[in-house]
Amino acid sequence: MPLNDTVHQVTERIRARSRTARTAYLERMGRAADAGPARAHLSCGNLAHAFAASPAADKARQSEGSAGNIGIVTAYNDMLSAHQPFEGYPALIREAARQAGGTAQVAGGVPAMCDGVTQGRPGMELSLFSRDVIALAAGVALSHNCFDAAIFLGVCDKIVPGLVIAAATFGHIPAIFVPAGPMTSGLPNDEKAAVRQRFARGEIGRDELMAAEMASYHGPGTCTFYGTANSNQMLMEFMGLHLPGASFVNPGTPLREALTRAAARRALEITADGNAYTPTSAVLDERAFVNGMVGLHATGGSTNLTLHLVAMARAAGVLIDWTDMAELSAVTPLMARVYPNGLADVNHFHAAGGLGFMIGELLEAGLLHGDVRTVAGDGLARYTREPVLGADGLAWREGARTSLNDKILRPAADPFQRTGGLVVLSGNLGQTVIKTSAVRPEHHVVEAPARVFHDQEEVRAAFRDGALESDLVCVLRFQGPQANGMPELHALTPILGSLQDRGFRVALVTDGRMSGASGKVPAAIHVTPEAAAGGPIARVRGGDVLRLDAAAGRLDVLVDAAEFAARAPAEADLSANASGIGRELFTAFRNNVGPAGSGAAVVV
Repeated sequence: MPLNDTVHQVTERIRARSRTARTAYLERMGRAADAGPARAHLSCGNLAHAFAASPAADKARQSEGSAGNIGIVTAYNDMLSAHQPFEGYPALIREAARQAGGTAQVAGGVPAMCDGVTQGRPGMELSLFSRDVIALAAGVALSHNCFDAAIFLGVCDKIVPGLVIAAATFGHIPAIFVPAGPMTSGLPNDEKAAVRQRFARGEIGRDELMAAEMASYHGPGTCTFYGTANSNQMLMEFMGLHLPGASFVNPGTPLREALTRAAARRALEITADGNAYTPTSAVLDERAFVNGMVGLHATGGSTNLTLHLVAMARAAGVLIDWTDMAELSAVTPLMARVYPNGLADVNHFHAAGGLGFMIGELLEAGLLHGDVRTVAGDGLARYTREPVLGADGLAWREGARTSLNDKILRPAADPFQRTGGLVVLSGNLGQTVIKTSAVRPEHHVVEAPARVFHDQEEVRAAFRDGALESDLVCVLRFQGPQANGMPELHALTPILGSLQDRGFRVALVTDGRMSGASGKVPAAIHVTPEAAAGGPIARVRGGDVLRLDAAAGRLDVLVDAAEFAARAPAEADLSANASGIGRELFTAFRNNVGPAGSGAAVVV
């Protein structure tokens, strides 16, 4: 199928926009690659330090430079259920590398925070900045310059984007991303959400809430809703950084272990010492990022990726923006209904045909670039196949060509809706994004008076006092990256959802973020310029009528233009956000972060 005209035009526009940055990036990667395997240039003292703790057999190979050496960058910790399985991965990778004639070392660890723990708490103000810290930490790990390839162990929200930024920065060597897979299904997500709303209304106690939460988040693996963590895993397949079909295989299974071992073998096969050299710089081009954006829309993925994709692409010299995303969304069918866009979880989605089915359908519809390089080899069609473990070991077979459950997964020609789940809104309040795939059509347009808040707790208090019992647009500002690190505001979802369920017209407008699990209530998020930078959102007053129109792509305050322009922007006391729970360590980040439209980044 010929490439869709819009996909082609957006790709060409990105290529033209990126020409200077991409050329400089590739020249930099070329110089690094031309220098040859790094260990050849290290002194004996350097090498002795690098391999002092290696077993004797590994040490001989490493010091002679006769075999590939894999650097493992791990985000393992015990607090993230999705990352706990990584504890045993280095041993598997080292063993598989030895069997293939190479070696592997843990090059370094990176921090990995759980947004589920910090939701609504001060620690959430470090969450977005942790992406840049992860990129920096991974850069330190790989700066030892002893590695022919890298394997990145990460799954969750900021971890994968941070690791991709690092992988692009060290783009002269190959990189394979290795996931842990989702936990098995627990309490259905819609039941969990209903319990949260009942708790917010004071109908049940904390004991019942805790029981529901524990039944939902119950074991090792990624949370099973389609939030940012699982959107990351989708992205790694659509962009060719996973082995095909690796994303949603459960932890602790023989197939999961086989895929991890296979990643180590493949990493050695694609180094500069072999015949299939595949540097990350060749994988992460403008086509890969367009494929990632299409995948995000087709699956109804996390709004957090509207920030992360921009930052990730810039690290590879590729300049994308929200307009590119909106135009691709307009031609990409929504093919999946996974919570919060539906009742199913990612295990159900995977069983119904999963990413292999989707990639095949989108390739046939001309909505993906098939002629890309991937860690599995040339061509995205490899990712329509699924891994199986048989008597002869790991193999890939033809994946599902039809959906096994059309309530969860549909073909591109008969989707849940004709356009993707993301809309960019523009107007006299700036630019913002909204995820519409989880919002019922009757809520796509909301016109109501503004209620203005500068803190999440103010919203909670107003709800508890019964002061939000009306149609309203909740304007929560001074939540952008410069103000307080741009925390997720998912804790507001039960409150606003409860009001909407009672028949009120409700919307949220904020320069902060919402969780990748959020939906149901129309939320215009990432408003830029942010209030702390003097953006128009700082001039909104309580009682002003706001109109959010996702159908027309507009967000406006319905106030006389001259009067609105003459208003002085509100100010907020942000001193409480400057310290405590580590926030004082991130003053330089808040002072130097870029705007949301540029990825809210510090390091790229």
